[in-house]
Amino acid sequence: MSSAVDQLLDRLTPSLSAEQVLLGDEISEDYTRDEAVNVDPVIPAVVLKPRTTADVAGILAAADELGIPVTARGSGTGLSGAAVPDADGILLSFEAMASVLEVDPTNHVAVVQPGVTLGRLDEALAPHDLVYPILPGEESASLGGNVATNAGGMRAVKYGVTRHQVLGLEAVLASGEIIRTGGKFVKATTGYDLGQLIIGSEGTLAIVTEVTLKVVPRLVHKATVLAPFATMTEVTHAVPAILGAGLVPLMLEYVDAMAMAATAESLGLDLGIPDDVKETALAYLLVVIESNDDSRLQEDIERAGGLVAAAGAMDVYVLPPAAGASVLAAREKAFWVAKEHGADDIVDVVVPRASIPEYMDTVGELAAAHDAWVAGAGHAGDGNVHLSVFQRDDEKRHALMTAILAAGIELGGTISAEHGIGLAKRSYVMALEDPNKLALMARIKAAFDPNGILNPGKIFT
Repeated sequence: MSSAVDQLLDRLTPSLSAEQVLLGDEISEDYTRDEAVNVDPVIPAVVLKPRTTADVAGILAAADELGIPVTARGSGTGLSGAAVPDADGILLSFEAMASVLEVDPTNHVAVVQPGVTLGRLDEALAPHDLVYPILPGEESASLGGNVATNAGGMRAVKYGVTRHQVLGLEAVLASGEIIRTGGKFVKATTGYDLGQLIIGSEGTLAIVTEVTLKVVPRLVHKATVLAPFATMTEVTHAVPAILGAGLVPLMLEYVDAMAMAATAESLGLDLGIPDDVKETALAYLLVVIESNDDSRLQEDIERAGGLVAAAGAMDVYVLPPAAGASVLAAREKAFWVAKEHGADDIVDVVVPRASIPEYMDTVGELAAAHDAWVAGAGHAGDGNVHLSVFQRDDEKRHALMTAILAAGIELGGTISAEHGIGLAKRSYVMALEDPNKLALMARIKAAFDPNGILNPGKIFT
């Protein structure tokens, strides 16, 4: 342990209890990593568990003065290596700041600490018939982590992503100064929107200690339509038809045939799709519709079924509730299945949704050229493509990843839609992003964190 960390702990001893400080063998392996598939774990010099915003402010003020790196961690479910700590630094774990502070049904607002998980928030909202609509596929994910990465998920086609649901933040700057942005209101034009700048910054600009969230009525009736298609092009033609008809689906997902087969096999899932359809379908479209009125739901199901059939679906299956829940759970677990099968990298590029077929064709060609296997699923409604890349050779994989990400940018997209950059994608950002934009980001970082202690080395170098 460095002398700087010794000095930090001496300074913090009066305000932090022994239970809030982990050193040496007390630091479990879980604190050394997140769920990124190709980022090495790192043991931090110390793990600190703040209980209050004042704790966070005191830690950051001391760390800033002593030049000690600080990495914030929620549940560790991130996929980009953004929560991997520095070996000479502090891992700031928010497991002790995990309270739902307020549920305000009148204003449709919830106020939470950063360690609150999506599952815990849902439990608090259910008695009020409210729901927080962002679900990035893992209920154990923390709200602080969701804010840090601007998490999205399958419901983004209807509700947008995290930044669309955050009304206000309390955050601590590297200096230890505490700021508040926004509040229980939906619009404001009073200077720069600092909250929106902090959202998605992966803990590099400030540490979020409280989040004010927009919540919505919980709709009780849901149905899932599953449609196999012979080509990805037909899938993407169905998407604008559905959205243009005035339907507002909760989810609009595609899964390619390889990913669907691997997931179904891994989870023991049988959807009753005939073998001849499975053998010829190259992609599947999932349409989830919700309503508070069952008769309206049935009308929307019929309309959705007719639209996907007209777009060229090989068949249309309206799944019973249990089967619908199973296929959605399978879609949510697609990454974990890929990880279990040894995926060497993952991609979450976003392109204009009409460009998905062209992009997927390009990805297929690139995979063949680099002796790799690439399986995919994604959010068809917003153009977010998720790919699992299987190529053991580091040099070949890096070349393939560079080409895959560059192809997305060429089509008007960007490198990450919702996972963030962290350590996993920073080299690609540095190679492929506009240098002028990177330089501006560096100046913003310096304004918030002049001594560079907040999550150094993440997003860009």
